[in-house]
Amino acid sequence: MTALFLYKNEINMKKFLLFFLVFIYTVFPQAKPYVILVSIDAFRWDYINRGITPALSQIKEEGVSAISLQSAFPTKTFPNHLSIITGMYTENHGIISNDFINLFTGERYKLGDTVSTREYKWYLGEAFWETAKRSGIKTACYFWPASEVLLEQKHPDYYKKYDKKTTDNDRVDGVIEWLKLPYKDRPHFITLYFDIVDTRSHEYGPDAKETNESIKGIDSVIARLKNSLSQTGLKDSVNLIILSDHGMTGIDKNRSINVEQIINDPACKIINTGPVALLHPAANNIKAVYEKMKKNENHYKVYYKEEVPESYHYSKHPFIPEIVAIADLGWEFIDNRIAERQKTGGGKLGNHGFDNHQLDMHGFFVAGGPLFKKHYATGTLLNIDIYPLLCRIFNIQPRSNIDGKAERIEFILNNN
Repeated sequence: MTALFLYKNEINMKKFLLFFLVFIYTVFPQAKPYVILVSIDAFRWDYINRGITPALSQIKEEGVSAISLQSAFPTKTFPNHLSIITGMYTENHGIISNDFINLFTGERYKLGDTVSTREYKWYLGEAFWETAKRSGIKTACYFWPASEVLLEQKHPDYYKKYDKKTTDNDRVDGVIEWLKLPYKDRPHFITLYFDIVDTRSHEYGPDAKETNESIKGIDSVIARLKNSLSQTGLKDSVNLIILSDHGMTGIDKNRSINVEQIINDPACKIINTGPVALLHPAANNIKAVYEKMKKNENHYKVYYKEEVPESYHYSKHPFIPEIVAIADLGWEFIDNRIAERQKTGGGKLGNHGFDNHQLDMHGFFVAGGPLFKKHYATGTLLNIDIYPLLCRIFNIQPRSNIDGKAERIEFILNNN
């Protein structure tokens, strides 16, 4: 009799505890974290070591820092911002360059062309803000490639249309305004993008004083962001991930390869120049163009599309043309038009887009906040692992077709 009483009492207690837990999680739902993902375009892995970035260096020392952040190939702005936010290599998310064409229709995707960059048909990957929105997490982008796509379910809850003229301070202030919204309207995942370091590094080269001034300037903007978080009452709740899409290296016109002169074939479309030449010959002339490029192979490597080394993850997408040529670090492909322009002087002194295994093409990574380990330094991380890291932070299921792996990066969180 006593045993039966105890058994029934135990059952009732378990029912009560279950009811109590359901009540607690209904009335007091688990708090969602806050994450601000900041991209400083072309902030090379070693810029933070120049002794001119006190705000970033403080985050580095107090939180998590990586030796570098390896970009996806090619090491260009749009492809890598998509790799960061989708967890996919460029051949899989579809943005294979800043400028490329649909080989079947002739339609062009081009950085700066707001018509093509807002068409959802180009984007094969799922951005993290899409994944988050499905789980009831409000998201916002103060600039990020693909955030302006003209399809409701593919853009964040809040977003700004890219305007290079928007000051860096205004960008920070816009993020703070979002964080001041009422709780039910407030985004918990926010992106923030800065381009000044990229602009100066291209114009003057990675080691110029003008580039250093832009590095100092962006560090002061990061300090403004950190100080402004105090106004929101969320300073101790916000997690900051600050990274870059790629690095930068010095170039000059004496290290140019005129691909148009080499192939000498007006019917062959030269889709890209610069660090990577994408060549689309007529169907009956592919072998001839390849053999001309192979015969003149000096300071570059040329491949049939299907023979591009697996380490580049750059052969599967249908818009990658039949021939891919990759210049050595610091060398560039040009065409006759660029060659004429070079005669008048000027031109860029820095560029990116080269082999993503070259350290000059690596970006940087620091993170701080309640979810990250303290005083923790690690080796090189992969930018395709940022998406699964975000999914782990928000405890949501990532897409199954990504290339990134949470197990390669989750150790930087303080619960691991």
